[in-house]
Amino acid sequence: MTRNVPVYDLKGLTCPLPVLKAKKRLARMRPGGRLWLETTDPLAALDIPAFCAESGHALVETQPVHGGHRFLVERRPARSKHLA
Repeated sequence: MTRNVPVYDLKGLTCPLPVLKAKKRLARMRPGGRLWLETTDPLAALDIPAFCAESGHALVETQPVHGGHRFLVERRPARSKHLA
């Protein structure tokens, strides 16, 4: 299910850049789109899950890898626009 999912290389970046760059990239994606985030910042193991929870994106999978982590993030659904 995770085949053909783009990978966003955030290796070498430190807090807060991985979250800021992920936020910008996810904002350009369609709702439901998935993206692998690859990081080497140890704090990303806390920051990326917190960012997903706060912003409504789904953290589908987390993988520890040599030198860092991989996070599979699914962009949140589009917010409905309510007219008053």
